[in-house]
Amino acid sequence: MTNPTLTAGAVERHLRARRDTGRGLLMPFVTGRITPGWTDCLRAFAAAGADAIEVGLPFSDPTLDGPTIQEANDTALARGASARRILADLAELPDLGVPLVASTYYNLVLHDGPEAFCAALRRAGVGGLIVPDLPVHEAGELTDVAAAAGIELVLLASPATPQPRLEEISRRSRGFVYAVSLMGTTGERDTLAASAAELTARIRRGTDRPVLLGFGISTPDQAREARRHADGVVVGAAVMRRVLDGAGPGDLRAFLATLRQALDQECDPPR
Repeated sequence: MTNPTLTAGAVERHLRARRDTGRGLLMPFVTGRITPGWTDCLRAFAAAGADAIEVGLPFSDPTLDGPTIQEANDTALARGASARRILADLAELPDLGVPLVASTYYNLVLHDGPEAFCAALRRAGVGGLIVPDLPVHEAGELTDVAAAAGIELVLLASPATPQPRLEEISRRSRGFVYAVSLMGTTGERDTLAASAAELTARIRRGTDRPVLLGFGISTPDQAREARRHADGVVVGAAVMRRVLDGAGPGDLRAFLATLRQALDQECDPPR
């Protein structure tokens, strides 16, 4: 069923409320229809303490994604995944108590048209949208259409983003600001990129909106370190690698619980 608590601005209000209690925010990612019964992953995420959940709508040419997410996309597409089927699955879910944020590339938005695409997200109970290949200077139309449909369009910022542009991204993003920790693609890494601290500090100069750090966060230690700079973390490739290797919902819940514990241990406010 569609999330009965979904209202305009709900993603940002939810994340702000949790952040303001001192909680580190956790947003895991799953590629839609990656496995049969894939929505059980969402239930596991919520049970493990996720504060929001990112659902990837697979696309055949994911330019910002590394090998793991590319493999997940290929696997889901081979199983017949499509945006419409994934959203139909989400529409049947009960309210998980945390907002859902869809992510995909602009080609899929244009395929149905921004109005129809955002309306479909809304009907499925999705409150936010990430479009990683949509730059801020081209996001005007989708920003307006999404807002009219009650969808919060999240914008991305990278270490190479100039300060004036970064301030525009921070001002126009809704839900949260997605801080990309490094110049590169998604994927598991051994350490948190050094550029993450400077980027999040620069974002904070222009906004009080929640800042989530993603790309390469794979371990509890990295989540703990990220929390020292950002309000929380996005964890994608580390989750999807486990799914591709055969992990079930219980395994994912256990893994995310270690990240939840690490975020809860790092109680100092971001610097």
